[in-house]
Amino acid sequence: MEPPSLDHAALLPELQAVRRAGLLRLRGRALPALEAAAAATAPARTREGAVEALLRRAVERLDAGTLRTAAEYTLGLAQGTRDWPASSRRARAAEVYRVSEERFRKHHEVMVLGQVAEHIVELVESGGEPDEGGWEGDTHRTVDVLVAGRTVRLTLHIHSVDLLRDVDVVVSPANTYFALSEPYKSSVSASLRRAASVRGVTGELLDDPVHDELRAWAARQGTSGRPVLPGTVAPTGSGAMAECGVRRIYHAAVAVPRAGTNDYDVLPADITRATSRVLALLAEERDRHTPPLRSVCFPLLGSGRGGLPYRVSAAAVWSAIEAELARGACWDVHFVVRTPEEARAVERIPARTRPGRARSAPGRCV
Repeated sequence: MEPPSLDHAALLPELQAVRRAGLLRLRGRALPALEAAAAATAPARTREGAVEALLRRAVERLDAGTLRTAAEYTLGLAQGTRDWPASSRRARAAEVYRVSEERFRKHHEVMVLGQVAEHIVELVESGGEPDEGGWEGDTHRTVDVLVAGRTVRLTLHIHSVDLLRDVDVVVSPANTYFALSEPYKSSVSASLRRAASVRGVTGELLDDPVHDELRAWAARQGTSGRPVLPGTVAPTGSGAMAECGVRRIYHAAVAVPRAGTNDYDVLPADITRATSRVLALLAEERDRHTPPLRSVCFPLLGSGRGGLPYRVSAAAVWSAIEAELARGACWDVHFVVRTPEEARAVERIPARTRPGRARSAPGRCV
């Protein structure tokens, strides 16, 4: 079947319609261009589900940062915004660019949706990127790893960290001051802070528990306002993410702010040290919870603003995990990434692996 002939001009009005209606109100709306693009790039599924999957794939192709974050809010793809009215989503997107809602409507919104339209066209023209490492339409995969003569199954997620479900502990990268990213940003720590917060029906912030707990932890340790050693890990609760089965967030201080700049220095050795501390803390807290803590999920620490190559970050995290597993630990280990390139870095961790799609009991020692 030949790909449909689609262009920016045909897609932009329909993206505007999705913005106004929201993802929960697409049923019965005429979206012929988006439906044709979804049919050409996504596996068979419901009409609305196919359109949403297409939008998510297009938005994930945007540059990480203000552009992608604003697109997620504009279209209701950000965690917890599916049922927000269009005005609330626009207001939050305007905050990302630090402009008024009116200026965002006239300038930034057109640019954001235009970029989404362009990536939809590219997806259609490439046939849905079937050669992208086998990850097309796939958000979960298992990797069987041989460690000390036994096989351990890792679970690999390729989606935003705030979409994790039923993982006991999520690791969040932090700087050595444990100063959290602002919730409107696109980093892992910002996404977790946003997902853990409690908001009203129009998006107003009611509670920011992760921020408050992290400040309280620093006060108890006597480190308020001064840096900790790289590799330090601070535990907090998960706020609203508890409803999704996430019970703890471990904040790993791996980024050292560079004086006089907005940049950070990250060393692989500090990532390995932080990963070891995460697993030690998991063992300490395991039996304090019912049921006991068992699963933990790592992003590729230091590969964002820290600038480490994906393969370097993956190797630094894995070296600590492998050492722990070699001593007989049987944790349910997950990785969460945003792009196929990051996913391939995890699949190529320095061990004998047999990648496959997630099926039963991922992450268990088998």
